[in-house]
Amino acid sequence: MALSSAANIWHLGIKELRSLWHDTAMLLLIVFAFTAQIYIAASGIPETLHRAPLAIVDEDHSPLSARIDAAFTPPYFLPATLIDLSEVDPGLDSGRYTFVLDIPPNFQRDLLAGRQPALQLNVDATRMAQAFNGGGYVQAIVNGEIAEFLARHRAVPAAPVELALRHRFNPAQVRSWFGAIVELINGITTLGIVLTGAALIREREHGTIEHLLAMPVTPFEIMAAKVWSMGLVVLLASSLSLFFIVHSLLAVPLPDSVPLFLVGAALQLFAVTSMGIFMGTVARSMPQMGLLLMLVLLPLQMLSGGVTPQESMPEAVRIVMLAAPTTHFVSLSQAILFRGAGFDVVWPSFLAIAAIGGAFFLIALALLRRTIGTMG
Repeated sequence: MALSSAANIWHLGIKELRSLWHDTAMLLLIVFAFTAQIYIAASGIPETLHRAPLAIVDEDHSPLSARIDAAFTPPYFLPATLIDLSEVDPGLDSGRYTFVLDIPPNFQRDLLAGRQPALQLNVDATRMAQAFNGGGYVQAIVNGEIAEFLARHRAVPAAPVELALRHRFNPAQVRSWFGAIVELINGITTLGIVLTGAALIREREHGTIEHLLAMPVTPFEIMAAKVWSMGLVVLLASSLSLFFIVHSLLAVPLPDSVPLFLVGAALQLFAVTSMGIFMGTVARSMPQMGLLLMLVLLPLQMLSGGVTPQESMPEAVRIVMLAAPTTHFVSLSQAILFRGAGFDVVWPSFLAIAAIGGAFFLIALALLRRTIGTMG
């Protein structure tokens, strides 16, 4: 009996693989998610302020204002554009400039006289990444030029205490290392849910689910076949991406414990493919499946600790996200791939993913049995 059930699961899984092989859209999605998507996410976002457009309204026309103008250079800023006061609002409204610095009349004279003149910095805050960091950059550059002008040289004050910094795990602080791993984790989660859910809906839409009901197979065998076949595809694709895209192309160093990460990825795929079966059973069509994916994937990606550390989230959110397998998978992935942790460190995450995956599997199986029972 056990051998017969295993054979059914094997042959049904092979059928799923053949169906996927003839689904061009899904194959392209897999290739894109584990190649171009990872590369874009890792290298497309600048690590610091980069080539921000800045304009200066120079109402002083003094040597100091000219120094300030010349201080804004690439790579942080584009060369400053000199504009009139009447051009400030149109330039900001049209998005030509992110920053507009207004140097008032008699700025140098007031500064030398011991007064405290003010500079006005207008910021287009709709460009959040540049606006958040750029104000500090502008202030540091302006203060440096003013201090050098007043002292006739640039003096570096001696700090009373010197910090000896030791950056572990990412000494060069390369942001692409972090982005590549996070996007790989997101790809494993997303494709695990999408492939299994789409496979179940595809059978329902094509009418092949009725053919399965006429065969001596059980709902458990149908579900297990989809889980192992789609999980295997995503595991192979993510393994190739880890070595050829993340390691070779993006130059992210990998520890010796990569096999441990792949075991964790297999556990995560067991959990998310079960979630995909559950969502594919609830949804009656691919459009409904797409709506469910938006409701599920965004919280899994944004609140699992991959984008923002969980310590920075509200306590209620942290408690709720403990029920998501992605939270524990992000934790073990970062521990293994960034810090080279062994099983003695990450075993609680393994145990949590296995428990959550088992719960999702049983819930999805019960729902699938009920759904197939009503169809029969």
